[in-house]
Amino acid sequence: MGIFDFVKNGVREMMIARPDSEKQKIVYKHPDQNIPMYSQLTVDSDETALFFRDGKFTGVWFPPGRHTLQTQNIPILNQWITEFTGGNVFIAEVIFVKTQPNFSIPFGGPLEMMEDPVLLEQATPRVFGEFSFVVSDPVRFVIGYHGQRGGETDLDWIKSLFMVAVKDVIGKTLQQDNIPEPQKKTLFNLGGMTAELSQRITAGAPNLETIGVKVLQIGNFNITFSKEDLERLREANEQRKQRRQRLLDKRQSIEEAQLEAQAKQHQLDQQFGQDARYVQQLAGNWQNYAAGSAMIGAGQGMAHGGGDSGTAAVGAQMAVGVGMAGMMGNAMGQPVGPQFVPPHMQPQAPAAQATAPTAAGGKVPCPKCAQSVPVGKFCQECGATLAAPPAKKFCTGCGVELGVAKFCANCGTPAPGAMPPAAMPPGAPPVAPG
Repeated sequence: MGIFDFVKNGVREMMIARPDSEKQKIVYKHPDQNIPMYSQLTVDSDETALFFRDGKFTGVWFPPGRHTLQTQNIPILNQWITEFTGGNVFIAEVIFVKTQPNFSIPFGGPLEMMEDPVLLEQATPRVFGEFSFVVSDPVRFVIGYHGQRGGETDLDWIKSLFMVAVKDVIGKTLQQDNIPEPQKKTLFNLGGMTAELSQRITAGAPNLETIGVKVLQIGNFNITFSKEDLERLREANEQRKQRRQRLLDKRQSIEEAQLEAQAKQHQLDQQFGQDARYVQQLAGNWQNYAAGSAMIGAGQGMAHGGGDSGTAAVGAQMAVGVGMAGMMGNAMGQPVGPQFVPPHMQPQAPAAQATAPTAAGGKVPCPKCAQSVPVGKFCQECGATLAAPPAKKFCTGCGVELGVAKFCANCGTPAPGAMPPAAMPPGAPPVAPG
């Protein structure tokens, strides 16, 4: 060996660091346990260095930076110095542990069969994605997981523990006992909840702490189903939507009916209050109010229908109003009987016809020559004008035609124009004028 080789080997032995070819490894073990005194230990910014002796952690670890290994600044090295080298070499295992986050760790696979608590269908979700983690406790990670060996770190156990957390979070997401049915999540909804589930899974991986690992983030997270499971879930979800829509339509119909009933009741209350005020302040009693309402209705009918037929119906309208007044007066505890009706509210008889009503045989007596002549405007014997027949009268109490009677034979109400009962002397029977 030349002096150049000796110098080169001596320098190599004096420098302890992770080579560039091993930078990607989570754990790197320095191959030589015989470490010369005053060696230079270089720890990168994304790692830490641990010292082990006889399979036990010595309690010494080095942060990022360059460290000179000597007993003056590391007194514990005195325990490791070998007596065969005159105090120039100590024996220890140096293990570098990467403290930088490890990204793009793939995970995935089918979960166990689950029953949807809302759709009542069974399906097997499949989850796929990537996650990142960091070694939060290098000593626990080496002792509890990787071990004091060299080589690559097997992450299968970490992935399996992570999948346990995924299953646990998805199972708890579907347990929604205290949530109303329309707001409950189904297996069919999990695909749109990946961001929310990622946060829950990240916070729900406590088992990884036992080996000094902390999950940081989840990326490209997807939840899928087989074609058969997806079809069943879609069909069940569509049926659920239809049921909910029918329920909403029924509820809306009930609400509309309630609003309509409230509006109708409000209208009736207002009408009742208005009628009560009118009766008390203007009409005086229910009988007069009903008669007036009947006359108003008759007027409206004449305005729409017009003609003599509307005029002829005034008496019937008035009779109905007076009849209603009798019933309402009884209900209100008010006296019911013939009441005075103002002249402008009295029903008018139909206009005189072109010809007078025929007497027996279709003839009438002439007022001038006293001859019995056919009905007409003029007498065919002397040319005198024949008298127009009297207008028909109707009872204001029941609507029956009165003829020349002064009182209604059906209900006893005075004929129109008769003296009102209030104007008669006490105890005197009502007397019609004329």
